Amino acid sequence: MAKKSLPKKINIVNRKAKFEYEMLAMFEAGMMLKGTEVKSIREGNANVKEAYCFIKNNEIFVRNMHISEYNFGSYNNHEPLRVRKLLLNKKEIKKIFRGVQEKSYTIVPYRLYISDRGYIKLEIALARGKKTTDKRQTMKERDSKRDLDRIKKEHRT
Repeated sequence: MAKKSLPKKINIVNRKAKFEYEMLAMFEAGMMLKGTEVKSIREGNANVKEAYCFIKNNEIFVRNMHISEYNFGSYNNHEPLRVRKLLLNKKEIKKIFRGVQEKSYTIVPYRLYISDRGYIKLEIALARGKKTTDKRQTMKERDSKRDLDRIKKEHRT
C-alpha cells in the first residue's frame, strides 16, 4: 500500500502589504480554482503582490493575482490574471462589507498557502492604509531590531 505524501509547504506572502497597510482583522478564504491553477500553485508559481479584493453582489473576488500557466497544461490551461471568487461564510462577508462601507477599510490579500488538509487558502486582511509617518516608524523599528539582532549574535560568538 502506497503512503500518502504530505503536501509541499507553499507560503506566498505579500510583504509590501505589511508595510503599506495596518492589518486590523485577518480572514482565511478558500478560492474557486481550476485544476491547472491548483497544480501551478503547488509548484509555487503564484504572485499576490499586485492583487486586490473587491465586493460585488455580496461576494468577494480577488483580481490581479497572477498564477502562471501550468507547464503541462493543454488547451484547457487557465488565464493567469483572471478574477477568482473567494469562499467565505456570510457572517465573515458581512463583517468585511461593514468595514469597507462604514470605516472605509481596504481588503488586502496577504498570504497564499496550502492548509494542513491540502486546500489552497488565501489569507485576506481588513486593513487601513498607513501614512508616511507610520511607514517611517516601521522602517526605524525594523532597523533597530536588525541592529539588536546583530549585537546579540556578536555576543554569542
